[in-house]
Amino acid sequence: MALSLAHTLFSLLLLLPTSAVAQTNGKVTVGRSLSTTDSSPWVSPSGEFAFGFRQPNGSDFFLLSIWYDNIPDRTIVWYANGEKLAPRGSKVNLTADRGLVLTSSQGEELWTSSDQSQLAGAVASGVMNDTGNFVLEDSNFKNLWQSFQHPSDTMLPTQIMERGGVLSSRQSETNFSKGRFQLRFRQETGNLVLNTINLPTNDPNGPYYQIDSTAGDLNTSNSGKQLIFNASGYIYILRENDERITIEQESLPTGNLYFRVTLNFDGIFTLYSHPKTSAGNESWTPIWSVPDNICQDIPGDQSMTGVCGYNSVCKINPKDRRPICECPKRYSLLDPNDPYGSCKPDFIQAGCKEDELNSQRSLYYLEELTNTNWPFSDYMRLPTFTEENCKNSCLQDCMCAVAIFSTNNICWKKKLPLSNGRFSENDGGKVFIKVRKDNSTLPGPSFQNPVGKKKNQDRLILAGSVLLGCSLFVIFILIAAICHGFFYKKAVSKIDRNGVDMESGEEDKAILTDWAYDCFQEGTLDVLVGYDREAMDDMEKLERFVKVAIWCIQEGPSLRPTMRKVTHMLEGVVDVPIPPCPSPFNTT
Repeated sequence: MALSLAHTLFSLLLLLPTSAVAQTNGKVTVGRSLSTTDSSPWVSPSGEFAFGFRQPNGSDFFLLSIWYDNIPDRTIVWYANGEKLAPRGSKVNLTADRGLVLTSSQGEELWTSSDQSQLAGAVASGVMNDTGNFVLEDSNFKNLWQSFQHPSDTMLPTQIMERGGVLSSRQSETNFSKGRFQLRFRQETGNLVLNTINLPTNDPNGPYYQIDSTAGDLNTSNSGKQLIFNASGYIYILRENDERITIEQESLPTGNLYFRVTLNFDGIFTLYSHPKTSAGNESWTPIWSVPDNICQDIPGDQSMTGVCGYNSVCKINPKDRRPICECPKRYSLLDPNDPYGSCKPDFIQAGCKEDELNSQRSLYYLEELTNTNWPFSDYMRLPTFTEENCKNSCLQDCMCAVAIFSTNNICWKKKLPLSNGRFSENDGGKVFIKVRKDNSTLPGPSFQNPVGKKKNQDRLILAGSVLLGCSLFVIFILIAAICHGFFYKKAVSKIDRNGVDMESGEEDKAILTDWAYDCFQEGTLDVLVGYDREAMDDMEKLERFVKVAIWCIQEGPSLRPTMRKVTHMLEGVVDVPIPPCPSPFNTT
């Protein structure tokens, strides 16, 4: 009887799902896979960490990630495919040749842990450890690859970063694509730095926070060799001579706690703690963060937008020392969904034509701001000025957007776009921003031509011929030009270019775009818009829109601007460089 019972129990054990068996020790064998439709991730032996798919912010796409599985918010601490989220039906396979391979339901490879040359068919298993480290092992249990050596934005206790290691911030709390901030343990010096990068490249700007591991000692044997996050929650640089440089000396809370250190999307590097036994209402508590004031510390001469976008102002929240971005009065966000983005004027700005110059003072007034500065947007310095002289000079100057009258009687005039805006109680002086007196706000999408103007079905957006080659998105963006009062009137139905009759139709797209580019190069935009007086009234704006359109239809995808940059260029927030020929191989 006892033998029969034992046999039955053993048989039932064999019938258990392999996933359940694998989860008891965190080990996953080669050939196993996880799909976005699987409800059970690969978990560590204690169940504290899990490896699998998550849906950021309830989106329809999935992020391959590792997270704390025993706390309510299941905080993500590592992720693989932030730049290319996986569609529903995707799966990750554990292979002998390449380790972890993430593919879509159509077979497209989205991410892989290693190439064949690195692993050479040696992977025998994967292990989700209780440290939060997912490891690929060979048959002798030797580590071949581990997530700890390929961090995203977070480090965990027992994790070690070697020289050359990098943490990259996210774009936002819910956008896991690469952000503007980096933590680098520099290969050349062993110094630890925080810096911005010039997206979409990895080109770094100067550091806004730095720990010199040599402490000024030119002896390289004293430089840093490892950044260590120990099991107790302390983070330090281990020097070649085995001395330690602790990042922050603050004492750590005691108790049964989780720790993590994260480079947040706003550039703040923060150590957090969280109770392991959660009642459901606890959250991560910041212990320390660096730098103390990123608004002041970020070098504006190298990272021109600072923490916030153009024309915005950076402030520090006194509660958590995290930055907040605000638009000045009569300015609003370019993208309402991006509170850290650029701001645009909510009023129509007069140009610099002679008749407009005469009305500058009657159109504008100066709004005084307190404790605000854009320290790197000056275009003119006027010494020994009075406050009244400074204000009048800005009001009468069509280029002036802000005037700052300093305590030493110097007037600084600044133009758009304003960069690296910051709030500071110690700057002194007075800040005046120029805004329009009347309610001449920028017209919305429902803007119509003044009554009495002849409606014309053939009126198109600025340089409509150029748009024949644009994507639907770019066409949508450039239609915003209508809001500025620009229209393209087709004055002719045929245009002879190199002996070719130009009839409207798909076959003429290349000819139309080449013709538009020729008009731009030769300074004959009046021909392009059919001598439309309304468009010709502001040739500067007309030229800007044409340049944006030409950039959008470049044959090389890498040359086309991003959605954000198109918006900024159309609004005049950033300069528009001279575009190359949109179809260089079609020109004759």
